[in-house]
Amino acid sequence: MEVINEQFIDIKCIKATQPIGQMFIGVIDSEDLEKITYADVRRLSEGSENREVEDYIGIQRKLDTKRAKNEIGKYVNLVDATFPNSIILSISSENAKYIENEGVLRILYKDDIAKVLDGQHRIAGFEHYNQSRGTFELIVTIYIDMELEDQAIVFATINKEQRNVSGSLVTDLFAFAESRSPQKTGHNIARALNNKEGSPFYNKIKILGNADSSSETITQSTFVESLLKYITKDKQSDRDFYRRNKEKKHAKLEYVDPKEADRLFLRNIFIDDETDIKIAQIIWNYFWAVQQKWPIAWNEPANNNILNKSTGFIALMRFFKLAYLSFNKRDEVITKEEFKSIFDLIDLEENDFNRQKYVPGGIGQSALYNDLKTQSGL
Repeated sequence: MEVINEQFIDIKCIKATQPIGQMFIGVIDSEDLEKITYADVRRLSEGSENREVEDYIGIQRKLDTKRAKNEIGKYVNLVDATFPNSIILSISSENAKYIENEGVLRILYKDDIAKVLDGQHRIAGFEHYNQSRGTFELIVTIYIDMELEDQAIVFATINKEQRNVSGSLVTDLFAFAESRSPQKTGHNIARALNNKEGSPFYNKIKILGNADSSSETITQSTFVESLLKYITKDKQSDRDFYRRNKEKKHAKLEYVDPKEADRLFLRNIFIDDETDIKIAQIIWNYFWAVQQKWPIAWNEPANNNILNKSTGFIALMRFFKLAYLSFNKRDEVITKEEFKSIFDLIDLEENDFNRQKYVPGGIGQSALYNDLKTQSGL
């Protein structure tokens, strides 16, 4: 039971230790939880100059006020309302202290001291709770002094697994990582190619997966996942290696097993080139050749055009492996002209890249890949 002592609230907690660090699991009254997180939840819908995680990477975690009021706000007042899942919070040690011998987490009772990593809609719904119905307690999991990177990873993990949040948003959150990882490499390259004038991907990648611009035709998650399959077979293990060895400046992953050298043909470059420039240049050169071969189909965002959308892009990324390996120049940058020499062999015309010939999805991707392979002779 929570007891408010002047400016503090005491929560009986169980302390748990996991690889990411310690967490405190407890129960808090919904009214008290709304108090300490209220401003944080509201700023998700109203905007603020102090959104920390959101501002840092340019995301906007919007609060659906209609859902909070019409769905959750009504639900919390039902006779059998329940929220069995934990709400996840991050609080600074300046505002919270664990009293070991009492098993109590003492939290400053003040607006906006708890960062909501998961559960903002549930909390906002309690603005509409009828307090005359009595106490409504909620389960909370609290992290103390959690770094921005870890906040991002927890948010990404929870939402990726539970609510089908945009894969591009999840990818974007890896930008927080202080240590190297395949995910961060994918993110860096996607952003660099999207932002650089003259790039074949200039303003083409939907960095957050929810952009409104008609020129953005490829989601960041599609871009990154298509790239990472040539860099790693276990991106989580690679990330874990760098995290565990981040204090060791010269720590390196093992080079690719020769048996997998064709499948993971970018892995050794990833390991050696910590700036990611080399891989980015290879991708740039390859898609420059695509753009030169089919400038209208690559640049035109029309609905019936598939070349610059996921169907065409995934097929081109599959063909990318054949094109790169055909030069037998392992771990080197293949030039624009070298890639162009391959596309010069292909007879497909601009108007071939339509939904009728290449049906959106796996069937169309395979059909286009096979046509590229056959016509190029690779």
